[in-house]
Amino acid sequence: MSATDHTPTPRIRFLTGSQGLYGEDTLKQVAEQSREIAERVGEQVPVDVVWRPVLTDSDGIHQAVLEANADPSCIGVMAWMHTFSPARMWIHGLDVLAKPLLHLHTQANEALPWSTIDMDFMNLNQAAHGDREFGYVTARMGVVRKVVAGHVNDPVVAERIRNWTRAALGWGEVRSLRLARFGDTMRDVAVTEGDRTEAQWRWGVTVNGYAVNDLAEAVHAALDSEVDTLVAEYEQRYEVAPELRRGGERHDSLRYAGRIELGLRALLADVGARAFTTNFEDLGTLRQLPGLAVQRLMEDGYGFAGEGDWKTAMLVRTLKAASVGLPGGTSFMEDYTYHLGPGPQRILGAHMLEVCPSIAAGTPKVEIHPLGIGNREDPVRMVFDAAPGPGVVLGMSDMGDRFRLVLNDIDLVEPDEPLPNLPVARAVWEPRPNLRTSAEAWILAGAPHHTVLSTALGVEDVADLAELACTELLVIDDDTTTRAFQRELRWNQAYHRLAGAI
Repeated sequence: MSATDHTPTPRIRFLTGSQGLYGEDTLKQVAEQSREIAERVGEQVPVDVVWRPVLTDSDGIHQAVLEANADPSCIGVMAWMHTFSPARMWIHGLDVLAKPLLHLHTQANEALPWSTIDMDFMNLNQAAHGDREFGYVTARMGVVRKVVAGHVNDPVVAERIRNWTRAALGWGEVRSLRLARFGDTMRDVAVTEGDRTEAQWRWGVTVNGYAVNDLAEAVHAALDSEVDTLVAEYEQRYEVAPELRRGGERHDSLRYAGRIELGLRALLADVGARAFTTNFEDLGTLRQLPGLAVQRLMEDGYGFAGEGDWKTAMLVRTLKAASVGLPGGTSFMEDYTYHLGPGPQRILGAHMLEVCPSIAAGTPKVEIHPLGIGNREDPVRMVFDAAPGPGVVLGMSDMGDRFRLVLNDIDLVEPDEPLPNLPVARAVWEPRPNLRTSAEAWILAGAPHHTVLSTALGVEDVADLAELACTELLVIDDDTTTRAFQRELRWNQAYHRLAGAI
C-alpha cells in the first residue's frame, strides 16, 4: 500500500485575467493564447493543469476561487494577466483564496514582431503592466504567492514552476496529514518536543498518540499466510543474509520483522495515518525494535522519525509527497559522527535502523545484528550506503513563538573506506560551504539532530514550501558565513517577534 493511494489526481487551476474593454475578438484571442500557455505549463509539471475560462469581472473571479477552494484535487492556482485586468476585480477572490498561488508573469509571444507590431498587438499583449497591476493588489493584501517571470519555454521558468508545484504537492499533503505516535518522545530530550496544537493550526498536521500494545496486538494478529507472502517478497527483492532465509537459523526473526510490517500497515490504515513515530524506550510487548518494517514503509512514502519526533516524521512525509516521480529519495536521518581529516571533512549520518532505502546506492542487504539499546531481540534491518550526489538536509525546531526550518545544502559522497563493522544504513556527505561553518550555523540556529535527507528536492523546493507555510527558513549553503548567519538570526528574531505582535 502506498501512502498516497488515497488522494485524487492533483491538479492546478489556470486562471487568466482580462476585461471587456477590448471587445469579443480580443477576448477570443486571449482565451486561445491562455489555453496554449496552460497546455505548455501542463507539459512541464508533474500534475494536471486545468484551464478555466478567461475572467473579466469580480463575481466571476470570486466564483472561480471558491470552486478552486472546494476542489479537493486542486493543490494550487496559477494566475496570469494576459491583458490589463483591473486588479480591484480580484480583491474579493483573493480575500477568500485558500489554495497556494503562483503568479505567472509571462506573455504569449517570446520575441516581439518588430517589423509588424501595431496597437492591436499592444492591446492584446499587455501582461507587462497587467501583471504589475495584479502584483500591486496581492502585495497590498499580503497574499502569500510565488512570482515567476519569463516565457514558459525558458527552462529556468519551467523549473521554477516545477519547484512551486512540488511545494504545493507537499503542502496539500501536510494540510490533511494524520500522524500516529507509538510511545512518547525519548526521555529528557528537548528538541524533539513541540506544540502539536500550533502545528495543526500552522501546518494542518494532526498528531495523536496510540498505545504501543495496540500496535503489538496488530503485529501478533498477522496471519501466517500473509507473513509467508511478505517474506518471499523480501527474499526476491533484497540480498537477504543466509541465516535469515528459509531454513536458516534466524529465519524466525525475519518472519517477526514481517509481522511488524503487516501490523504497522494495518493499524496505520485503520487510523488513517500516513506518518508515524516509534520510541525504543517504549516497545510494549514487541519482540524487536521495528527496523525493516519502518524502512519499507518509508520506501512506500510514509513519514517516520524515531524517538517520538513527530516534527521530523511530518517533514519526511511532506517531502516525499512533494518529490513523487522524481529521481532520488527522501529519508529520516541523523548527523551521527564526523570525519575531521585527513582529507575532506565529512559527516557520517545514520540512525539505529531506520533509514529509507530510497536513497540507497544499490540493492540493500537484509541482515540481523545485536542492538545495544531497547532491551529486545536482535532486530532485522536493511544495510546499505547512500548514493552519491547533491542533496539537502532539513530540520525543524519549535522556538516557542514559531517553528523554524533550517536547511543545509550538501553533497553526498562514497565513504572513504568500507564500513564492514557498521551494520546499519548510512550516508556520508560534505556540507556546504564546509563542515566548520555548517556545524556552527546549525548549532547557532538551534536546529535539531534529527533531519530529513533528500536527494530528490533542492533548496528552492523547500523555500517555496516554507513560504506557503509562512514558516521561517534559514539556508546554509556556499554563500554562508558564521558572522552573516548570526546577523540573519538576530534580524529574523526581531521580525518574527514584531510580526507576532501585530
